[in-house]
Amino acid sequence: MELSPQALRRYARHLSLPEIGLAGQKKICAARVLCVGAGGLGSPVLLYLAAAGVGTLGIADDDVVDVSNLHRQILHSSDAAGRPKTASAGEALQRLNPEVHVVTHAERLTCANARAIIQDYDVVVDGSDNFPTRYLVNDACVLLGKPNVYGSIFRFEGQVSLLAPHLGGPCYRCLYPEPPPPGAVPGCAEAGVLGVLPGVIGCLQATETLKLIAGVGTSLLGRLLVFDALEARFREIKVRRDPRCPLCGQQPTIKDLGDYDAWCAGPPAALSEDEADPAELQQALMQPTPGIRVVDVREPHEAAVTPVPGATLLPFSQFAARWRELPPDQALLLCCEAGVRSRQAAQWLKRKGFKSVKSVRGGLQAWTRQFASVKSA
Repeated sequence: MELSPQALRRYARHLSLPEIGLAGQKKICAARVLCVGAGGLGSPVLLYLAAAGVGTLGIADDDVVDVSNLHRQILHSSDAAGRPKTASAGEALQRLNPEVHVVTHAERLTCANARAIIQDYDVVVDGSDNFPTRYLVNDACVLLGKPNVYGSIFRFEGQVSLLAPHLGGPCYRCLYPEPPPPGAVPGCAEAGVLGVLPGVIGCLQATETLKLIAGVGTSLLGRLLVFDALEARFREIKVRRDPRCPLCGQQPTIKDLGDYDAWCAGPPAALSEDEADPAELQQALMQPTPGIRVVDVREPHEAAVTPVPGATLLPFSQFAARWRELPPDQALLLCCEAGVRSRQAAQWLKRKGFKSVKSVRGGLQAWTRQFASVKSA
């Protein structure tokens, strides 16, 4: 392909790099890259890949822009709130570089559509924020022989690597053979995330993508780069392809895509004596009784956005100092966003001698899905 005079001017600083030059820039302009997720990680990935001149950028995301995301999802603006992220992202990228062809997939990746979407791209950048999608992207990339530029963030820490068994490296299952137990890892809404952190990790993902396309430098294949923002430290972990991996090992047993939501959720377990289902919370709120007290252990800023009517607010961050405010002889129903903090708070009270304490399994997210009575934060 030939670059136009406008393109030669736009990418002049790339052309000045001997490692890139005209040949490398032509590769970049001819490349097709899919970014899964147009949120915190996807924002810097898409912005820098569009600026670099990647010929075709695909965006797969079924979510809408939310104001609470804007401190880290810099691809979107305040007036885009409520709009599909794919539409908002596509417009922003076209404003940045009209020469880039943007393809939007305003749908969630599933086992039914992942192969058809991913097979049209040369490189996949995983900017997803949940385990089912990460395993799905990984498996589809391995089965299709596509490189997967992986990134993830949690509070103040991020990870990035290049996952590509067909190039001699490991896949995501080699790093993490099994997903964590449901509720063990809280999401951004509950745990929080430093707004600039996905910028750091997303820029590293974009860098790895451009190096891979241009065929320059040393990639993160076989290396997991971990960044600790609080300590301002990077550390590197060597990762190898697992010969026993069920997907990319010597005797693979995974031949096709499956139900990743069900697999990551694990088999349904019976409620323990310390758990309540969302229906019990609904009943306690709809028919308040003196014998049951609903306690919201979220932080005040969370409760202000989505209050639970009739609940006593006792933030988890203050629990160690204020737990004595709760009556030990009253039945307590504890809730939070996803059920993680409320479970820990219930265990705390049990150790303090409280007899009737339950945590709502799945938290307000599960309650919302079942009863549609509030919108989770």
